[in-house]
Amino acid sequence: MKRTRIIDALALTASGQTITVKGWVRTRRGSKSVNFIALNDGSTIKNIQIVADVEKFDADMLRLITTGACLSVSGRLVESQGGGQSVELQADEIEVLGTCGSEFPMQKKGQTFEYMRQHAHMRLRTNTFGAVFRIRHQMAMAIHRYFDEHGFYYFHTPIITASDCEGAGQMFQVTTKNLYKLEKTEDGKIDYSDDFFGKPTSLTVSGQLEGELGATALGAIYTFGPTFRAENSNTPRHLAEFWMIEPEAAFYDINDNMDLAEDFIKFCVKYALEHCADDLAFLCKMIDPGLLDRLHFVVEHDFVRLTYTEGINILEKAVADGHKFEFPIYWGVDLASEHERYLVETHFKRPVILTDYPKEIKAFYMKLNDDGKTVRAMDVLFPQIGEIIGGSEREESYDKLLARIKELDIPMKDMWWYLDTRRFGSCPHSGFGLGFERLILFVTGMQNIRDVIPFPRTPGSAEF
Repeated sequence: MKRTRIIDALALTASGQTITVKGWVRTRRGSKSVNFIALNDGSTIKNIQIVADVEKFDADMLRLITTGACLSVSGRLVESQGGGQSVELQADEIEVLGTCGSEFPMQKKGQTFEYMRQHAHMRLRTNTFGAVFRIRHQMAMAIHRYFDEHGFYYFHTPIITASDCEGAGQMFQVTTKNLYKLEKTEDGKIDYSDDFFGKPTSLTVSGQLEGELGATALGAIYTFGPTFRAENSNTPRHLAEFWMIEPEAAFYDINDNMDLAEDFIKFCVKYALEHCADDLAFLCKMIDPGLLDRLHFVVEHDFVRLTYTEGINILEKAVADGHKFEFPIYWGVDLASEHERYLVETHFKRPVILTDYPKEIKAFYMKLNDDGKTVRAMDVLFPQIGEIIGGSEREESYDKLLARIKELDIPMKDMWWYLDTRRFGSCPHSGFGLGFERLILFVTGMQNIRDVIPFPRTPGSAEF
């Protein structure tokens, strides 16, 4: 008999029809005469209750039905006699597809997230992580849907690159060279002439530079793919491998960019509320009681827009009034998460878009303002997260961009192709980057970024 997904079975009426469900045992309880088995197949946070008349089944087989075991159950769908579900399955046939021993690491309740990270290959079967990764899927669908409906083309940028978009140098090198026998040039540098690409290459930190090429040809593009940062940061907000969404649009100025960012992220949050109701209700109950209120608040309120200088003035006044920050605040500092969250959660009590940052703390490609000190950058700041989106209007002037590249001593051999966009038909354009995991953190209410990606890559950890 064809398998019925549990999410579909629970939506059926109790008509006595015979169906087959397959999944993993969450719990089993009962008496000498009847067993109640909670079965879940990952299609929904909800379990279907299997009612098994003990006399119908072999005792040895029933003993194999433990938490984590995999079953195929055929039976009649009837109205449930208990609370919590409208229908249940009266079992006629049960087949144990896979047994599960007592050492199964996810069978106990109340396990810490740190414990579950040590068993990331098995934590996917828990209610919490099932909810998180179903939401992650829906958010990916929302992203593609939004940009497709707004005329942006999905553009695939390279994962292996010879350029450092952010200029930070914290990149994972890619090589086929024998690391135990590295040939060097006369001046003592590693000789890459015999390497696969004939030059030093790394895993990308961003697809933005290539995305600009796409935008200046197709009008508007977005990237959505993995990015990598070899940054030794053991924090709840950093990963070495994460996913980025980076729209780039020709003829967009900084105001168009802010409008796009606000509309886009509101669309994603609204999409989650509409398509992930059961999972969000579970996470609100078990993880973060304020989750649903916070999601509705973002959708229903306009974002505050102010300059970096205005934000610094607010933060300096807070210090003068007695507020304590761990990190110092002054004009020119790169704001810490605590500063961003103060603006959002304490001062304005709504999301904030901060603009016009000092050029020294932002990337080389951002458009310089007339004051010569600030650039047309914009960061979207969210409650609990801090910065969730970072973007800018790009510098379209060849001379100004070249001067900035020289000022920062960025190797020209890596930038010639990027500068060509300013030599041949330059145009105003803007874009931003959204860390996908930061979005999932906000939408799920989870507290650690390692818990919203299936297999986190962090310093010293590349398991599974």
